[in-house]
Amino acid sequence: MKQELLQSIIQTLEEQKSLIIVCVLASSGSTPRGSGATMLVFEDGHAEGTIGGGAVEHAAHLHAKELVQSRSSDTVGYCLNKNDVADLGMICGGDVTVYFQYVHGQEQLPLFTYLKEAYDRNRRSWLIRKIEGKSVTSMGIYDREGLHFGEDIGQDILQRLIRPGAVYLKGEPSYYAEPIAESGFVYVFGGGHVSQELVPMLAHVHFPVIVFEDREAFADPALFPGAYDVILGDFKKIEESVTLSEEDYVIIMTRGHQADFEVLAQCLKHPLSYIGCIGSRSKIAATKQRLIGLGYPENCYDRVHSPIGLDIKGETPEEIAVSITAELILHRASLNPDIS
Repeated sequence: MKQELLQSIIQTLEEQKSLIIVCVLASSGSTPRGSGATMLVFEDGHAEGTIGGGAVEHAAHLHAKELVQSRSSDTVGYCLNKNDVADLGMICGGDVTVYFQYVHGQEQLPLFTYLKEAYDRNRRSWLIRKIEGKSVTSMGIYDREGLHFGEDIGQDILQRLIRPGAVYLKGEPSYYAEPIAESGFVYVFGGGHVSQELVPMLAHVHFPVIVFEDREAFADPALFPGAYDVILGDFKKIEESVTLSEEDYVIIMTRGHQADFEVLAQCLKHPLSYIGCIGSRSKIAATKQRLIGLGYPENCYDRVHSPIGLDIKGETPEEIAVSITAELILHRASLNPDIS
């Protein structure tokens, strides 16, 4: 769920108005959006966000307008009929399962406010809904401190829900969990060929990626599908454009050794979750000596994953991107909260 949608929910509840939260619980086939896609529909009928557009979204929008007036929730499966676009809204057991949650009143305001704060701070959090029949009977937020607001959930269920992407456990009751701020931002410094392969791959496995580049031609969002943001800035002054936190990841692969060094020297001043730098072993040795010469401790480079990526003998930009993505997935898994 995007930040602006959370803000709209909060504003609506503060005004004591109603809305329907429309979210894709599960999908199959070539659907436009996967689980976790969210749209809001308000009392006046207007919508914010998207669950993929097309006829499914149109049908869902119409149904949500009815539900907000009747003050009720619902779960609907929509069939995708590739032979007849007009039939995409047919209700069946189908290809897209959509949940319509009726939300009203200020009793839910503290939960969504807490959720927005987690989003603003990129604090690893999950929104968990318990669905019985057609109604959400409990909503909670899970983070490193445990479960907030919702009723207790068994450890076996929590272990299945707390995952990088949205999870729908169908049953009676059913559970639906979606990550709000799952793993910190991944800052990719440099917009070259490897970065262009890496960014969509990281986005596909649920890492929010921010690209930082100092060349205007390479700071083009069109080159990085799935990127959270693309920043044109100065490698010598990255703090003028970004604020790094202890949950963030940094990947350094600029156009040259000097820019790599300038970015690395700044990043080592922060308690980051992960720092990776592309380069040969001879470059690593030279970089260590330069850092020590600037007054950094002798073990300063111990934090740096370099050469970056798992050793799969990759050579092409695509293969290197796979190795880096695999290393970040492994690192993220090591940080998963202990819910055993």
